Parts: sequence; C-alpha cells; structure tokens
Amino acid sequence: MHTRKRQRKNASAMKLVGALVALFREAAGLTQRQLAERARVHTETIASVEQGRRLLKPDLAVLLDQVLFTKGALETAVDNMPEIDRYPTWAAAFIDQEQEAIAISWYENQVVPGLLQTENYARAVFRSRVPAFSEEEINTRVSGRIERQQILHLKVPPTCSFLIGEGVLKDRLGSPAVFAEQLRQLRESADLPGLTLQIMPFGRTTHAGLDGPFVLLETPDHQHLAYAETQRGSLFVEDPDEVSILARKYAMLRTQALNPEEPKGLLDRLLGEQ
Repeated sequence: MHTRKRQRKNASAMKLVGALVALFREAAGLTQRQLAERARVHTETIASVEQGRRLLKPDLAVLLDQVLFTKGALETAVDNMPEIDRYPTWAAAFIDQEQEAIAISWYENQVVPGLLQTENYARAVFRSRVPAFSEEEINTRVSGRIERQQILHLKVPPTCSFLIGEGVLKDRLGSPAVFAEQLRQLRESADLPGLTLQIMPFGRTTHAGLDGPFVLLETPDHQHLAYAETQRGSLFVEDPDEVSILARKYAMLRTQALNPEEPKGLLDRLLGEQ
C-alpha cells in the first residue's frame, strides 16, 4: 500500500479509537485528568490517545475498560484494528517511555534533539524529508513533537542530558531566522532545572559516537532502555547488554564534549553573530 494511504489509515483508526475513549470517559463523568489519575498514567497520555495522536496500547485498553466499566469494548477495538493501521511497536513504546522517564540522555550529530526543537525548526526538519511528507502529515508530526516537550516543564522534570555535535550549530536549517530562533531556545533550555547541554566540538582526534545518534531512558522503576534511528528504520532497545554498550558510549561522549558551562558561552557568541 502507498505510504501516504497507509498514514491516512493509521490516523483514521487511531482517531476512531480515541473518540471511543473520549465518549466512554465523558459518559462516566470524568475529566481527562481524573481518568489519568485512576489509570495511573499522565494526563497527556489520555489527551494524546483521545486526539488520535497516540496508539492506545493493549494493556492500557484493558485498564481503561476496567476503570470505565466498558466491558472490554476498548480492548476489542484495539484487537480488531487491522495490523497495517498500527504505528510500529517501537515508536509507541519509545514515546510512552519518554513521557514517563525519570532520566533522558540524548546524543545528536545532525539536528537539534526533538525535545529542544522550536516549532519552526521542527517544521523545517520534516520538510527536509525525502520522499516528502504531505502538509497535513507535517502539521501532525510537528504538533506531536512540540507537545512531547511538556515533560521538560513538569513540576518535577526528568533529569536530562543532551549532547549535540558542533556541526548542528553551524547549519541554518529552515532559514537564518528560523535557526536564530532555535539558538535562542537552546540557550534558554540550557538554564532549565535538571537539564545539561554539551557540545561535541570540531577537531577531535577520537569520537565515541561515530555510529550515529541515540537516546537512553531510565524508567520510574529504574529499567534502562535505548532508542536509535537509521535512514530506513528505528530501533527500541530493551536488552540490557545492548543498552549497556550505548550507555558506555554516552559516558565516553560526555568526557569528550565541552563541559556544560562552555556551550552557554558558545551559544551567546553565535547569537551575537546573528
């Protein structure tokens, strides 16, 4: 099936299931926050499912059926979604774990990490995609990316470490104005509680991240996970041995990068050149 047709089917199926969740929640007289509290998930999780931006996972469907007394209706709806209408398992799993993580460590060498992107920069990222996304798909992806960033502004945010290749700061993705805005956001983000930003400088004779970008997550129950993207796919890593390898890479990258105070001065200088 053509990619865009599959994407439309994905969106339609997810919106249908999300509408059922909203209908049953309202019939039970609950707000999104109240339902989230009873299901022990984030309010954003319920909102994303209801709006069709996030796949309702089978285990959450079962739990919501119990909370809403819907006699297995949501579980049945999820079980009977055509397999082609589901987002890949790794994508749903990563997003869910990211939103609940207590620690996030992210290395990028091509673009600004998604959690730190401005809306305009994110739009430029998705517009650079080959083959091209439709404008509708770009809007959906940008919206989802920006909404994920709310975790950085929680009352108790996750502990976050971001490592960015210096080349990312030399590009002008989108336009000079878009990138100047992105630099300002990076500078502001560098002062967020619990967040450190480091830059991997040019001119290194050794580099622990030559195999590409990746993300490490620590869950509330202290499980360690990892995520990596390639040109033609993505990988959600749960095997402890594989996660350990990436954790060791990240630890080495941190020793090779500028210390967390230096990027602030670098960003200030770059902003002064705009």
